[in-house]
Amino acid sequence: MDATEFRKRGKEMVDFIADYLENIEERRVFPSIKPGYLQELIPDHAPEDAEKWDDLMKDVERVIMPGVTHWHHPHFHAYFPTANSYAAICGDMLSDAIGCIGFTWASSPACTELEVVVMDWLGKMLNLPEEFLAGSGGKGGGVIQGTASEATLFALLAARNRTIHKLKAANPEIDDARFMSKLVAYCSEQAHSSVERAGMLGAVRIVQVPADENHCLRGAALEEAIRSDKANGLIPFFVCATLGTTTSCAFDKLLEIGPICAKEKVWLHIDAAYAGSAFICPEYRHLLDGVEYAESFNFNPHKWMLVNFDCSAMWIKDSSQLVDAFNVDPLYLKHENQGSVPDYRHWQIPLGRRFRSLKLWFVLRLYGVKGLQAYIRKHIRLAHEFEELVKKDERFEIVGEVTMGLVCFRLKGPNERSEMLLKRINDEGRIHMVPSKIGSTYFLRFAVCASGAESKDIDFAWKVISELTKHLIGEHQTNNLK
Repeated sequence: MDATEFRKRGKEMVDFIADYLENIEERRVFPSIKPGYLQELIPDHAPEDAEKWDDLMKDVERVIMPGVTHWHHPHFHAYFPTANSYAAICGDMLSDAIGCIGFTWASSPACTELEVVVMDWLGKMLNLPEEFLAGSGGKGGGVIQGTASEATLFALLAARNRTIHKLKAANPEIDDARFMSKLVAYCSEQAHSSVERAGMLGAVRIVQVPADENHCLRGAALEEAIRSDKANGLIPFFVCATLGTTTSCAFDKLLEIGPICAKEKVWLHIDAAYAGSAFICPEYRHLLDGVEYAESFNFNPHKWMLVNFDCSAMWIKDSSQLVDAFNVDPLYLKHENQGSVPDYRHWQIPLGRRFRSLKLWFVLRLYGVKGLQAYIRKHIRLAHEFEELVKKDERFEIVGEVTMGLVCFRLKGPNERSEMLLKRINDEGRIHMVPSKIGSTYFLRFAVCASGAESKDIDFAWKVISELTKHLIGEHQTNNLK
């Protein structure tokens, strides 16, 4: 494909993308295929000779689309949203065209410098403490990671390195492995599975502290867990607090957890992957109170801020904690401005990195803070509309508090009723949802996901749920009479 054909086919692809997104409602939201379906539709080897563009595009519909779960469908209500906007797509197009690998400032100065600027913009939108901002003149700053899972792992590894370094300085005769065997990190039992996985990858034990009746990690429970472990000769070094848990969007109590971490000199990392976007709205910023106690903070603009995956925003108060922990400095990566500007290869697990700040820059400029605030508020309003529909139906009950764009609910009675309802919902395919479970309570999660979601989509989803519930209960009553 040369430039002439690219101009033609590129315009066709833009039209295809726009048509796909604008008419996505005509497609089944969740595919009805079996594992291995695709292998039967394409050859088992690559073509020897070049094929035609038109044939390739026909296969997009024939081969790819039947197996796509349409995350931007207005009837997709599973997981959490994954953000999407034409502004971000344009930013990604430019990033792909520039094609730089921005591991150091010298490898593409604009790639590094735009990231420094837009991460400070975003930090100011969240009203983060000055220590987290590169422009503050201190050691803080922001970096775009691929996912919140990477951010948690990287924070844990930096905290582990800092702790071992301090222990080694005081006890130089003791082997690192002995210290490692005693390290312990903490999170709520409701924290994302990626926190537990970070502990596995970091070769440290993770203690999942019991949450309270509202599914939040409280200070007293954390304090008791730390006290018990210290009494047993263990070394607490890291706490991951969650703001907006995946199971039910609960918020750990930062103002209780933070002072304990400060007293114990334990690294506090905050995972606000989904809910963090809402903190740009002043009425939800209080949920972030206590962030001043944290060493690192992370949320995903690629979930709820119209920036396409991947774009996970992470801030740290002292970037030297990352650089010192992971500095491998071969000659071919050195440059004359080293030390005066960030080299983001030290701030992440991979070496290479895309020009991800472009799509964030495009979105921030083309929507503005007010536009993004309006988008967040609309999703939350739609969630409350669904909540009211659930509350009016005596067959259902709400699980937990509805704070963001997620509603957790269930059919009253045994778990099996809600399990059967969800299976029917997803088998039928008009809407798509996933379940969750806290303790022994099984429930359904209804997330407002689509960027273009409207009240009519909420009403449609409730109509589907009500119809299938009526059939389910009717069948149950009939069976009981037999």
